[in-house]
Amino acid sequence: MLRESEPRDRAAFIELHASPQVGMYVGGPRPRDELERTMSGTPGRRPGIFVVERDGAMIGTVELNRRGSEYRSQVRPDAGEPELGYLFLPEAWGHGYAAEACGAVLAWFAAALPGSPVVLCTQTANTRSMRLAAKLGFTEVGRYEAWGAEQWFGEWSQSHQERQ
Repeated sequence: MLRESEPRDRAAFIELHASPQVGMYVGGPRPRDELERTMSGTPGRRPGIFVVERDGAMIGTVELNRRGSEYRSQVRPDAGEPELGYLFLPEAWGHGYAAEACGAVLAWFAAALPGSPVVLCTQTANTRSMRLAAKLGFTEVGRYEAWGAEQWFGEWSQSHQERQ
């Protein structure tokens, strides 16, 4: 189930951002004590972020946010497309939850803004994320170096999906 963040999700948000496995390809884990001090009572409560819930508990997040100029890739630095992002707790990996949740968010977006593209960036070394991008229908636009690693930049569009 996709829903807004609630105060009961705070511990799961902290676990998600403090996990070495989750942080491996996104800049590393954040210190748990810092997260405990600084994370709001209802983390992630803003437009574009969805909590993924299974059996009454948060297992991850999916985000769809317009890329700010400070986060735009070297592939299309002037484009401000929405970017799909996702983080899941390690115990949720390998069950298809990310594909299902991201697919639902993309379908929602396509209904709300027909024909608008969505982008996704991931490290090429993140084989799970690369497989998910392909499964969701993202196609490679380019690659670039950032944060000491090769990054993959892909695009998804409803019109492309309809042709397949």
